[in-house]
Amino acid sequence: MIIDINERSLNQIKNPDFSKYAAIYTKIYEGFLQNVSATGIDIDSRDIQEEIESTIERLKSKGVVVRNNQKSLFLNRISPACEACKTAESSVTMFISLMCNRKCYFCFNPNQEDYRQFARNRRNVVKELNDLSQSGQRVDYLALTGGEPTLHKKEMIQFFAEGRERFPQAHTRLYTTGDFLDQKSLIELAQTRLNEIRFSIKLEDAVEKRQRVLERIALAQNYIPAVMVEMPVLPGSLDIMKELLRDLDQLGVYGINLLEFCYPYLNANIYREKEFKIKSRPFRVLYDYWYAGALPVAQSEIESLALLEFAADEGLKLGVHYCSLENKNTGQIFRQNSRQKLDKTLYFSPRDFFLKSAKVYGGDIPKVEKVFKKAGYHDYTVNREHNYLEFHVKQVDLLVDLDVEIGISSSVLEKRADGEYLRELKVDLTYPKIFDLAQDLGL
Repeated sequence: MIIDINERSLNQIKNPDFSKYAAIYTKIYEGFLQNVSATGIDIDSRDIQEEIESTIERLKSKGVVVRNNQKSLFLNRISPACEACKTAESSVTMFISLMCNRKCYFCFNPNQEDYRQFARNRRNVVKELNDLSQSGQRVDYLALTGGEPTLHKKEMIQFFAEGRERFPQAHTRLYTTGDFLDQKSLIELAQTRLNEIRFSIKLEDAVEKRQRVLERIALAQNYIPAVMVEMPVLPGSLDIMKELLRDLDQLGVYGINLLEFCYPYLNANIYREKEFKIKSRPFRVLYDYWYAGALPVAQSEIESLALLEFAADEGLKLGVHYCSLENKNTGQIFRQNSRQKLDKTLYFSPRDFFLKSAKVYGGDIPKVEKVFKKAGYHDYTVNREHNYLEFHVKQVDLLVDLDVEIGISSSVLEKRADGEYLRELKVDLTYPKIFDLAQDLGL
């Protein structure tokens, strides 16, 4: 068992050196939340993690599959591209441009690098595919997103035709609002052997507009093997989302991806008007994640889980997948930390992909050193600045007879201009008698 150290649990630590060290990270997190609030949006004071945990246990008993350390859950089936997203190995997503006919207040795209340029201009995605093929990189999952790809129908078809030729084994998918998708385009996409199409539905649209999207979804099923919907779950939308799930089930779609609704550091006034707040602890491990700079909104996760339970209780046949914001971040951490030659104190966790080590502090160091020397274990280091001894997590078992507090460190490898660095992001609490390597960090 590992105890998350935060501003509420910090006082559980009795060792003064450990407490002082852990407080560094709790203060960083508090400062981060203050900066978020300064953008004009409130942080939810409610911590509903216990409710989420109990809901997940109940969902398991109803046939829901829990994966990626509870960051992703699904009923019935899940797209193979979503399964691959966990590590993002051999997955490539491109866009022709970031032009879009929609102006969604929750869109992440304005946070992307060179957004202004690509909101006006197009990329040569066919050339990019050719370059990718010549590089020798393996591509098993290939996607086209936007903006809105169907604004560039010719280039869209060329992309999938070229992708099929260059990577014949790849599972291909298209993201679209469906606003400009017609039968001719669907026939041409089918000729490229497109595997999957994902429509977005905006609940705030008029009923007639949503109905037109449903009609295009029904049309697409005549041509594309897997037709899906992918959309965020807005807090307060539970009833209308249940009706949508019923409608999609009747249409016989492959499935729906329920995305955790997010705040992209934009349009705070709209979020305030709608009384949306940021989840009390947006990330388990605070870091500079690449995924377009956004924060999870409170209540979206618990309502997504409620929709999974509804689908299970109703006996719906479509696949229902909840994809949290953190689920989208694991591929980044995997790429940074996997297949690296690690220091002897580090352990690559197959559970969350962070690099782990164990630490004891201050007055506990001599006791631990004595045990390690007796056992013949010498691959530890001592940090005099912060007064801790760092060692491999597999050696925690040697300390089972000691009354000591152990810090479990989470780190990432970062490549910078002058080399590669190990950056610690967080430390948590455990004790020798309650720590279980397989259960807590994975084997």
